[in-house]
Amino acid sequence: MKNKSVDMLIEGAKEWGIFLEMFHVEHFQKYYALLLEWNQKMNLTAITEESEVVIKHLLDSLSVVKSGKIKGEEKIIDVGTGAGFPSIPLKIVFPKLKATLLDSSKKRITFLEEVINKLGINEIELIHGRAEDIGKDIKYREQCDLSVARAVAPLNILLEYTLPFVKVDGYFIALKGREVEEEIKSSQKALKELKGEIEEVKQIRLPFSDILHHLIIIRKGDNCPLKYPRKANAIKRSPL
Repeated sequence: MKNKSVDMLIEGAKEWGIFLEMFHVEHFQKYYALLLEWNQKMNLTAITEESEVVIKHLLDSLSVVKSGKIKGEEKIIDVGTGAGFPSIPLKIVFPKLKATLLDSSKKRITFLEEVINKLGINEIELIHGRAEDIGKDIKYREQCDLSVARAVAPLNILLEYTLPFVKVDGYFIALKGREVEEEIKSSQKALKELKGEIEEVKQIRLPFSDILHHLIIIRKGDNCPLKYPRKANAIKRSPL
């Protein structure tokens, strides 16, 4: 990364209350280099320009700390992690997080294996699978303090994919774009059925931009009924 982008990363992180050391920056630089390298052979991101990656991927991922739910040692699952956002940036800053990254693409999981090997990241598990299957597995069901997901699906569908992983009194944090009112309105049945309750919706402006995003912070008040998550075709055919 050029000095300007490094400065943006450091200053932008400060807006979230995160103070990066040079070893953090070096990890982010390696991550960015791997993202560019692998993006030439597979579709990881349409955003590749350095400052854009800093703003729209790295700082956006780190904005999860504004939820107030990350202290640094939680057990967290990233559902539909893609190229590792938001969990890899969070793991760089909070190395004691116990992170599980779940994605349905074997190619993306292979990329993430390279990232964690090159960055020397510990206490991280990669799963190639689908949330509706892994969410039924007792090894993962209701085992996490937090689940996170970034632009994977509409909120009512996302809740069925994510809340089964969360312990009672844990949280799901959805990273969403500018418009969230309709999604929230359409998610009332899913929230009730899956024992979730919206605790707070935080609007955030990404540093060095006019981009407004939202964190939807959802507390899980009770165990999810065992029938959830349903199979993918049932979720698609009849979303909650």
